[in-house]
Amino acid sequence: MKCLRSLGVPLVFLALIHVVVLMAGFIAPYEYAQQDRALPYASPTPIHFVDAQGKLHFRPFVYQRSEQPGEAGTYREATDVVYSIHLFPLSSGENSAGVVRSSRHLFGVDPPAHLSLMGTDNYGRDVFTRLLYGGKISLFAGLLATLLSLFTGTLLGVLAGFYGRWLDAGIMRLAELFLALPWLYLLFALRAFLPLHISPAQAFLLLIAVIGLIGWARPARLVRSMVLSARERGYVLASRGFGASDFYILRRHILPQTGGILLTQAALLIPQYVLAEVTLSFLGLGVGEPVPSWGTMLAALQQYHVLVSCWWMFFPGLVLIPVFLSYGRLSTVLQERLA
Repeated sequence: MKCLRSLGVPLVFLALIHVVVLMAGFIAPYEYAQQDRALPYASPTPIHFVDAQGKLHFRPFVYQRSEQPGEAGTYREATDVVYSIHLFPLSSGENSAGVVRSSRHLFGVDPPAHLSLMGTDNYGRDVFTRLLYGGKISLFAGLLATLLSLFTGTLLGVLAGFYGRWLDAGIMRLAELFLALPWLYLLFALRAFLPLHISPAQAFLLLIAVIGLIGWARPARLVRSMVLSARERGYVLASRGFGASDFYILRRHILPQTGGILLTQAALLIPQYVLAEVTLSFLGLGVGEPVPSWGTMLAALQQYHVLVSCWWMFFPGLVLIPVFLSYGRLSTVLQERLA
Protein backbone atom coordinates (compact mmCIF):
# COMPACT_ATOMS: atom_id res chain seq x y z
CA MET A 1 0.00 0.00 0.00
CA LYS A 2 2.81 2.41 0.89
CA CYS A 3 4.50 1.61 -2.43
CA LEU A 4 1.29 2.37 -4.31
CA ARG A 5 0.95 5.70 -2.52
CA SER A 6 4.56 6.55 -3.41
CA LEU A 7 3.90 5.72 -7.04
CA GLY A 8 0.63 7.65 -7.11
CA VAL A 9 1.88 11.25 -7.31
CA PRO A 10 4.50 10.81 -10.08
CA LEU A 11 2.20 8.51 -12.07
CA VAL A 12 -0.71 10.94 -11.87
CA PHE A 13 1.47 13.88 -12.89
CA LEU A 14 3.08 12.01 -15.79
CA ALA A 15 -0.28 10.69 -16.99
CA LEU A 16 -1.75 14.21 -16.78
CA ILE A 17 1.04 15.90 -18.75
CA HIS A 18 0.97 13.22 -21.46
CA VAL A 19 -2.82 13.53 -21.81
CA VAL A 20 -2.54 17.33 -21.99
CA VAL A 21 0.03 17.27 -24.81
CA LEU A 22 -2.00 14.65 -26.68
CA MET A 23 -4.99 17.02 -26.51
CA ALA A 24 -2.93 20.01 -27.67
CA GLY A 25 -5.20 20.62 -30.65
CA PHE A 26 -8.13 21.17 -28.28
CA ILE A 27 -6.41 22.86 -25.32
CA ALA A 28 -4.10 25.20 -27.25
CA PRO A 29 -5.85 28.41 -28.39
CA TYR A 30 -3.89 28.70 -31.66
CA GLU A 31 -2.06 26.71 -34.31
CA TYR A 32 1.59 26.07 -33.45
CA ALA A 33 2.82 27.89 -36.59
CA GLN A 34 0.33 30.77 -36.47
CA GLN A 35 2.18 34.09 -36.41
CA ASP A 36 1.29 37.59 -35.30
CA ARG A 37 4.20 39.71 -36.51
CA ALA A 38 2.82 42.70 -34.57
CA LEU A 39 3.56 40.92 -31.26
CA PRO A 40 7.19 39.67 -31.29
CA TYR A 41 8.45 38.71 -27.84
CA ALA A 42 5.30 39.94 -26.13
CA SER A 43 5.02 39.08 -22.44
CA PRO A 44 2.06 36.98 -21.18
CA THR A 45 -1.25 38.69 -21.85
CA PRO A 46 -2.74 40.39 -18.75
CA ILE A 47 -6.18 39.00 -17.91
CA HIS A 48 -8.63 41.45 -16.37
CA PHE A 49 -11.90 41.38 -14.47
CA VAL A 50 -12.19 45.15 -13.94
CA ASP A 51 -12.09 47.46 -16.97
CA ALA A 52 -10.54 50.91 -17.30
CA GLN A 53 -13.78 52.55 -16.12
CA GLY A 54 -13.80 50.47 -12.93
CA LYS A 55 -16.65 48.21 -14.03
CA LEU A 56 -16.51 44.61 -12.80
CA HIS A 57 -16.90 41.87 -15.42
CA PHE A 58 -17.86 38.37 -14.36
CA ARG A 59 -16.23 36.94 -17.49
CA PRO A 60 -12.44 37.50 -17.74
CA PHE A 61 -11.30 39.63 -20.64
CA VAL A 62 -8.21 41.03 -22.34
CA TYR A 63 -7.36 44.17 -24.25
CA GLN A 64 -5.76 44.40 -27.67
CA ARG A 65 -2.06 45.20 -27.36
CA SER A 66 0.27 47.05 -29.70
CA GLU A 67 3.99 47.74 -29.62
CA GLN A 68 5.08 51.19 -28.52
CA PRO A 69 6.69 53.13 -31.42
CA GLY A 70 10.46 53.17 -31.02
CA GLU A 71 10.37 50.85 -27.98
CA ALA A 72 10.85 47.28 -29.12
CA GLY A 73 9.31 44.74 -26.77
CA THR A 74 7.20 47.33 -24.95
CA TYR A 75 3.45 47.00 -25.41
CA ARG A 76 0.46 49.07 -24.38
CA GLU A 77 -3.17 48.06 -24.05
CA ALA A 78 -6.00 49.75 -25.95
CA THR A 79 -8.59 49.98 -23.18
CA ASP A 80 -11.46 51.23 -25.34
CA VAL A 81 -12.62 47.73 -26.41
CA VAL A 82 -13.04 44.69 -24.14
CA TYR A 83 -12.42 41.21 -25.60
CA SER A 84 -14.00 38.51 -23.45
CA ILE A 85 -12.41 35.10 -23.09
CA HIS A 86 -14.74 32.46 -24.55
CA LEU A 87 -14.94 28.79 -23.71
CA PHE A 88 -15.03 26.27 -26.56
CA PRO A 89 -14.72 28.70 -29.51
CA LEU A 90 -14.61 27.28 -33.03
CA SER A 91 -11.15 26.56 -34.49
CA SER A 92 -9.94 27.38 -37.96
CA GLY A 93 -10.11 23.71 -39.01
CA GLU A 94 -6.58 22.77 -40.19
CA ASN A 95 -3.03 23.39 -39.06
CA SER A 96 -0.04 24.27 -41.22
CA ALA A 97 0.68 20.61 -41.93
CA GLY A 98 -2.83 20.13 -43.29
CA VAL A 99 -3.88 17.92 -40.38
CA VAL A 100 -7.49 18.37 -39.31
CA ARG A 101 -7.68 19.67 -35.77
CA SER A 102 -10.37 19.64 -33.11
CA SER A 103 -13.39 21.66 -34.23
CA ARG A 104 -13.19 23.68 -31.01
CA HIS A 105 -10.59 25.01 -28.61
CA LEU A 106 -10.83 25.01 -24.84
CA PHE A 107 -10.68 28.82 -24.71
CA GLY A 108 -9.90 31.81 -26.89
CA VAL A 109 -10.65 35.44 -27.72
CA ASP A 110 -12.00 37.16 -30.79
CA PRO A 111 -9.44 38.76 -33.15
CA PRO A 112 -7.77 41.19 -33.37
CA ALA A 113 -7.07 40.58 -29.67
CA HIS A 114 -4.51 37.90 -28.81
CA LEU A 115 -4.47 35.70 -25.70
CA SER A 116 -0.97 34.48 -24.89
CA LEU A 117 -0.84 32.79 -21.49
CA MET A 118 2.95 32.36 -21.76
CA GLY A 119 3.83 35.19 -24.11
CA THR A 120 5.04 34.99 -27.70
CA ASP A 121 8.30 34.24 -29.49
CA ASN A 122 10.18 36.27 -32.09
CA TYR A 123 7.56 35.53 -34.76
CA GLY A 124 4.65 36.35 -32.51
CA ARG A 125 3.75 32.66 -32.11
CA ASP A 126 1.99 31.65 -28.91
CA VAL A 127 4.48 30.01 -26.52
CA PHE A 128 1.75 28.12 -24.62
CA THR A 129 0.49 26.55 -27.85
CA ARG A 130 3.99 25.62 -28.97
CA LEU A 131 4.78 24.23 -25.50
CA LEU A 132 1.89 21.78 -25.78
CA TYR A 133 2.70 20.73 -29.33
CA GLY A 134 6.41 20.57 -28.50
CA GLY A 135 5.62 18.15 -25.68
CA LYS A 136 4.34 15.69 -28.27
CA ILE A 137 7.76 15.65 -29.91
CA SER A 138 9.95 15.70 -26.78
CA LEU A 139 7.97 13.40 -24.49
CA PHE A 140 6.96 10.84 -27.07
CA ALA A 141 10.41 10.76 -28.64
CA GLY A 142 11.63 9.68 -25.19
CA LEU A 143 8.88 7.08 -24.85
CA LEU A 144 9.33 5.56 -28.31
CA ALA A 145 13.14 5.59 -28.12
CA THR A 146 12.90 3.81 -24.75
CA LEU A 147 10.64 1.15 -26.24
CA LEU A 148 13.16 0.63 -29.05
CA SER A 149 16.06 0.39 -26.58
CA LEU A 150 14.23 -2.04 -24.31
CA PHE A 151 13.09 -4.21 -27.21
CA THR A 152 16.63 -4.39 -28.62
CA GLY A 153 18.19 -4.90 -25.18
CA THR A 154 15.69 -7.60 -24.22
CA LEU A 155 16.13 -9.47 -27.49
CA LEU A 156 19.93 -9.46 -27.33
CA GLY A 157 20.02 -10.05 -23.57
CA VAL A 158 17.74 -13.09 -23.84
CA LEU A 159 19.78 -14.55 -26.71
CA ALA A 160 23.03 -14.01 -24.82
CA GLY A 161 21.79 -15.41 -21.52
CA PHE A 162 19.74 -18.32 -22.83
CA TYR A 163 22.09 -19.69 -25.50
CA GLY A 164 25.44 -18.53 -24.10
CA ARG A 165 28.77 -19.58 -25.63
CA TRP A 166 30.03 -17.55 -28.62
CA LEU A 167 26.72 -15.70 -28.97
CA ASP A 168 26.91 -14.52 -25.36
CA ALA A 169 30.55 -13.48 -25.73
CA GLY A 170 29.93 -11.54 -28.95
CA ILE A 171 26.85 -9.68 -27.68
CA MET A 172 28.48 -8.77 -24.36
CA ARG A 173 31.64 -7.46 -26.02
CA LEU A 174 29.45 -5.27 -28.24
CA ALA A 175 27.51 -4.09 -25.17
CA GLU A 176 30.76 -3.19 -23.39
CA LEU A 177 31.78 -1.13 -26.41
CA PHE A 178 28.50 0.82 -26.32
CA LEU A 179 28.80 1.33 -22.56
CA ALA A 180 32.36 2.62 -22.86
CA LEU A 181 31.54 5.19 -25.54
CA PRO A 182 30.32 8.63 -24.36
CA TRP A 183 26.73 8.36 -25.59
CA LEU A 184 26.10 12.08 -25.99
CA TYR A 185 29.08 12.57 -28.34
CA LEU A 186 28.19 9.38 -30.16
CA LEU A 187 24.69 10.78 -30.59
CA PHE A 188 26.09 13.97 -32.07
CA ALA A 189 28.35 12.03 -34.42
CA LEU A 190 25.58 9.73 -35.67
CA ARG A 191 23.11 12.58 -36.15
CA ALA A 192 25.72 14.68 -37.96
CA PHE A 193 26.13 11.97 -40.62
CA LEU A 194 22.39 11.89 -41.26
CA PRO A 195 20.77 14.31 -43.74
CA LEU A 196 19.74 17.68 -42.33
CA HIS A 197 17.16 18.70 -44.93
CA ILE A 198 14.41 16.17 -44.32
CA SER A 199 10.73 16.42 -43.41
CA PRO A 200 9.73 16.82 -39.74
CA ALA A 201 8.22 13.31 -39.70
CA GLN A 202 11.43 11.78 -41.06
CA ALA A 203 13.52 13.79 -38.60
CA PHE A 204 11.34 12.56 -35.72
CA LEU A 205 11.74 8.91 -36.76
CA LEU A 206 15.49 9.36 -37.24
CA LEU A 207 15.77 10.87 -33.77
CA ILE A 208 13.96 7.90 -32.24
CA ALA A 209 16.11 5.40 -34.14
CA VAL A 210 19.41 7.12 -33.31
CA ILE A 211 18.60 7.69 -29.63
CA GLY A 212 16.95 4.31 -29.09
CA LEU A 213 19.67 2.19 -30.69
CA ILE A 214 22.43 3.77 -28.61
CA GLY A 215 21.04 2.86 -25.19
CA TRP A 216 20.32 -0.86 -25.52
CA ALA A 217 23.49 -2.12 -23.79
CA ARG A 218 22.57 -1.64 -20.11
CA PRO A 219 19.11 -3.26 -20.40
CA ALA A 220 20.70 -6.12 -22.35
CA ARG A 221 23.23 -6.82 -19.57
CA LEU A 222 20.54 -6.76 -16.87
CA VAL A 223 18.22 -9.03 -18.85
CA ARG A 224 21.10 -11.42 -19.55
CA SER A 225 21.84 -11.70 -15.82
CA MET A 226 18.20 -12.50 -15.09
CA VAL A 227 18.04 -15.11 -17.86
CA LEU A 228 21.28 -16.78 -16.72
CA SER A 229 19.75 -17.23 -13.27
CA ALA A 230 16.28 -18.26 -14.47
CA ARG A 231 17.40 -20.90 -16.97
CA GLU A 232 18.96 -23.02 -14.21
CA ARG A 233 15.89 -23.15 -11.99
CA GLY A 234 14.08 -26.40 -11.38
CA TYR A 235 10.84 -25.66 -13.20
CA VAL A 236 12.79 -24.58 -16.31
CA LEU A 237 14.85 -27.79 -16.25
CA ALA A 238 11.67 -29.80 -15.72
CA SER A 239 10.00 -28.12 -18.71
CA ARG A 240 13.03 -28.88 -20.83
CA GLY A 241 12.92 -32.50 -19.64
CA PHE A 242 9.29 -32.79 -20.76
CA GLY A 243 10.30 -31.66 -24.24
CA ALA A 244 9.20 -28.02 -24.09
CA SER A 245 10.55 -25.86 -26.90
CA ASP A 246 12.92 -22.96 -26.30
CA PHE A 247 10.19 -20.52 -27.35
CA TYR A 248 7.74 -21.98 -24.82
CA ILE A 249 10.31 -21.83 -22.00
CA LEU A 250 11.21 -18.26 -22.80
CA ARG A 251 7.60 -17.11 -23.12
CA ARG A 252 6.24 -19.04 -20.14
CA HIS A 253 9.03 -19.08 -17.56
CA ILE A 254 11.78 -16.57 -18.33
CA LEU A 255 10.45 -13.45 -20.04
CA PRO A 256 7.81 -12.74 -17.32
CA GLN A 257 10.66 -12.43 -14.79
CA THR A 258 12.22 -9.55 -16.72
CA GLY A 259 9.20 -7.28 -16.28
CA GLY A 260 10.42 -5.56 -13.12
CA ILE A 261 13.84 -4.85 -14.61
CA LEU A 262 12.33 -3.45 -17.79
CA LEU A 263 9.94 -1.15 -15.89
CA THR A 264 12.78 0.23 -13.79
CA GLN A 265 14.95 0.73 -16.86
CA ALA A 266 12.08 2.48 -18.64
CA ALA A 267 11.72 4.96 -15.77
CA LEU A 268 15.46 5.66 -15.97
CA LEU A 269 15.79 5.81 -19.76
CA ILE A 270 12.78 7.95 -20.68
CA PRO A 271 14.06 11.19 -19.05
CA GLN A 272 17.54 10.55 -20.48
CA TYR A 273 16.10 10.22 -23.97
CA VAL A 274 13.82 13.25 -23.54
CA LEU A 275 16.92 15.22 -22.57
CA ALA A 276 18.77 13.79 -25.59
CA GLU A 277 16.00 14.98 -27.92
CA VAL A 278 15.92 18.40 -26.27
CA THR A 279 19.71 18.70 -26.57
CA LEU A 280 19.78 17.72 -30.24
CA SER A 281 16.91 20.07 -31.08
CA PHE A 282 18.54 22.88 -29.07
CA LEU A 283 21.65 22.49 -31.23
CA GLY A 284 19.63 22.41 -34.46
CA LEU A 285 19.97 18.65 -35.09
CA GLY A 286 16.41 17.66 -34.22
CA VAL A 287 13.02 18.38 -35.73
CA GLY A 288 13.23 21.62 -37.68
CA GLU A 289 11.02 24.69 -37.74
CA PRO A 290 8.15 25.40 -37.77
CA VAL A 291 7.35 22.17 -35.90
CA PRO A 292 8.09 22.86 -32.23
CA SER A 293 9.90 20.76 -29.68
CA TRP A 294 11.04 21.89 -26.26
CA GLY A 295 14.63 21.95 -27.52
CA THR A 296 13.90 24.20 -30.51
CA MET A 297 11.93 26.54 -28.25
CA LEU A 298 14.84 26.78 -25.80
CA ALA A 299 17.21 27.51 -28.70
CA ALA A 300 15.92 31.10 -28.70
CA LEU A 301 17.76 31.57 -25.39
CA GLN A 302 21.06 31.42 -27.27
CA GLN A 303 20.40 35.08 -28.08
CA TYR A 304 21.58 37.32 -25.23
CA HIS A 305 18.71 39.83 -25.37
CA VAL A 306 16.18 36.98 -25.14
CA LEU A 307 18.07 35.39 -22.26
CA VAL A 308 18.05 38.56 -20.14
CA SER A 309 14.73 40.12 -21.16
CA CYS A 310 12.21 37.43 -22.13
CA TRP A 311 11.75 35.36 -18.99
CA TRP A 312 8.73 33.55 -20.43
CA MET A 313 10.97 31.81 -22.98
CA PHE A 314 12.27 29.64 -20.09
CA PHE A 315 8.92 27.84 -19.74
CA PRO A 316 9.94 24.75 -21.81
CA GLY A 317 12.97 24.27 -19.54
CA LEU A 318 10.88 24.72 -16.39
CA VAL A 319 8.43 22.03 -17.53
CA LEU A 320 11.30 19.56 -17.82
CA ILE A 321 12.08 19.84 -14.09
CA PRO A 322 8.88 18.21 -12.72
CA VAL A 323 8.94 15.66 -15.56
CA PHE A 324 12.48 14.54 -14.64
CA LEU A 325 11.71 14.59 -10.90
CA SER A 326 8.61 12.43 -11.45
CA TYR A 327 10.50 9.85 -13.50
CA GLY A 328 13.30 9.89 -10.92
CA ARG A 329 10.86 9.24 -8.08
CA LEU A 330 9.19 6.51 -10.12
CA SER A 331 12.48 4.71 -10.76
CA THR A 332 13.47 4.99 -7.07
CA VAL A 333 10.23 3.42 -5.88
CA LEU A 334 10.45 0.63 -8.44
CA GLN A 335 14.05 -0.14 -7.44
CA GLU A 336 13.09 -0.26 -3.75
CA ARG A 337 10.21 -2.58 -4.51
CA LEU A 338 12.41 -4.95 -6.50
CA ALA A 339 15.30 -4.91 -4.01
